Amino acid sequence: MSTPRLFLIGAWVWACLAGPGQAGEFVLVENGSNPAPVVVSKNAPPRTRAAAGELIDYIEKISGARPELIEGEPKSIPPRAVWVGAQPAVRKLLPRLDLAFQHPEEILLACDGRHLVIAGRDRWDPQHMDVQARDGIVKGKQQEYGTINAVYTFLQDKLEVRWLWPDELGEDVPKRPTIRLAPFEYRYHPQIRSRGGLLHFSSLGNKGYGRAHDWARLQRLQLHSLDLDGGHGFADWWDRYSKTHPEIFALQPDGTRTGFASARTAKLCQSNPKVWELWLKGVEDQLAKDPTRTVFNASPNDGWASGHCVCEKCSAWDHPDGEKRLFIWRGHRAERPALSDRDVTFANRLAGLLKQRYPGKDYRVLMNSYGHSRPAPVAARPADNVIISSVANFLGRTGLVDRGSTTGQTYRQQFDAWARLGCRMMWRPNTGSPGGWQQGLPDLTISQTAQDLQHVAASGCVGIFVDSVWEHWATQGPQYYVMAQLAWDPRQDPAALLADYYRRGFGPAADAVRTYFELWEQARSAYVAQYGHEAGLFSLPRLYAPQRLAQAQAHLDQAAKAAAAGAEIYRRRVEFVRAGLAYTRLQTQNATLMLRYWLKPDDAIAAQVRKNWQAIETLCREHPYALNWGPLRPGTDRMLGLHPEHPNPKIKPKQLRELGME
Repeated sequence: MSTPRLFLIGAWVWACLAGPGQAGEFVLVENGSNPAPVVVSKNAPPRTRAAAGELIDYIEKISGARPELIEGEPKSIPPRAVWVGAQPAVRKLLPRLDLAFQHPEEILLACDGRHLVIAGRDRWDPQHMDVQARDGIVKGKQQEYGTINAVYTFLQDKLEVRWLWPDELGEDVPKRPTIRLAPFEYRYHPQIRSRGGLLHFSSLGNKGYGRAHDWARLQRLQLHSLDLDGGHGFADWWDRYSKTHPEIFALQPDGTRTGFASARTAKLCQSNPKVWELWLKGVEDQLAKDPTRTVFNASPNDGWASGHCVCEKCSAWDHPDGEKRLFIWRGHRAERPALSDRDVTFANRLAGLLKQRYPGKDYRVLMNSYGHSRPAPVAARPADNVIISSVANFLGRTGLVDRGSTTGQTYRQQFDAWARLGCRMMWRPNTGSPGGWQQGLPDLTISQTAQDLQHVAASGCVGIFVDSVWEHWATQGPQYYVMAQLAWDPRQDPAALLADYYRRGFGPAADAVRTYFELWEQARSAYVAQYGHEAGLFSLPRLYAPQRLAQAQAHLDQAAKAAAAGAEIYRRRVEFVRAGLAYTRLQTQNATLMLRYWLKPDDAIAAQVRKNWQAIETLCREHPYALNWGPLRPGTDRMLGLHPEHPNPKIKPKQLRELGME
């Protein structure tokens, strides 16, 4: 059932159930005055009270009138009011309104002629509101944030506020002195219950490269009900246990339990009960820091092709009919069955022990389907409290073949095979960077990404974590926006979302800005079709060629001319996008120059590149949300090779010569 039909049905219900004088429009504000008060419970958690304050702020921004905030049940019920949260007074005033939320994160927006209710399913522990999370202290932690997300849904869907990108420049608030609402009732609960990983550097408590924490909250990404990070679960075990419990690590073909490339790649003997015991102790330790936690990671370490256990018991968990894959150990290589059946058996064993240790708790085990576990298992089936985190890298890269597959399986085929098992799934793609995504260039796949998100949602996916979104809003902003909107409600029309984005963001310049971003999306598609999804750093000038950069400049020049005839905000937003094009031109020049430099070092080239980098740093400082300097700095992994002081060791001289001769 579509959203518009839900609203129509809701209006009919209210008309039927409302008493005399209650079926008319609800007047929130009339001619810039006399706003209805906003009522929130004194016992509401801190973030709910903060959201009530934000609601008031936006009503004032829209109408010029600031509603009164009433905390606790009023001594006398106002003739009209906005009720934030399912308070006792709401149950008395509207006894026929169903406030028994049946679904996780369920929200309710309901309005009759006198009252507006904005509520949702909330769960929190007053004794543990500040907890130690993976990335830092999280304050005001809840298990569910239904009411807060209902507030942001109301602001977006009913009051038509838009948060196009972070900071005040990206906020678009309509101005109207009168706000009236016809009777309606709207209910919704998001299928994707883990959304914070979409912009994981701006998730709650993350102190990394993220700059969009407020935006992520308003987009209903942060305040979700499943914390699924999908990373590797045993990265510190070698440092912690290699001396005291060497027997828990993977047996190698040479009879040792050592020889791993690094501590982060050390593999375990998953069949060893001591591993299970220590993992349960880890769960206990995590709960001591954060009693709200419900999902516990059991994903093998990185280094997906190397170092796995060859002991008899672990090998017995592999299915002989699993896809044959190439495994690597120190001084030894061999084909063996995929590890999917083994890893599911391991996760199931931990899941069973978790139920025994914590009966009655809705605790779950997270397992990465990654590397040699990407194919679906042959016989093993995940337990009902196991979530599969599928590292299937087809975001914007449909058709990309898993480079570890010996049968030519695509990542999407692997995801779909897991989905057909009916297990709970999280989608955790790595973004890749054929067109410079990781370098902050307009490597756009908006249409394809929208299809991918809707596809995984239709497969029953309960979480999304994208590695890595570096938050460059001037070059990749439209894609971030569509991704965020679909993560909350994948039923939405991506084309309508984009049309609204450009119209609300750029006014008279909307068509020109849209054409600009479509130019890059179409060019990227053609570039990948010719050079593949794994095109390298020094291939970027092929995509961002001078003629194409000139076309892009012409579109933004046209946008600037159109914006000049409208409000000042449109001119500033076009300048915001122009900063992204300026960066694209500078970084493309760096790639061209540094290819020549690595073939034959030249002081003049080095000087020009350093000058370009100074200009890039200035752009980032002047437009901090347009371009995120933190991940762009020379010397970071993704920028190696683009500065004379930071060579890229992965680029071979032969590759450079081949590119240089073209």
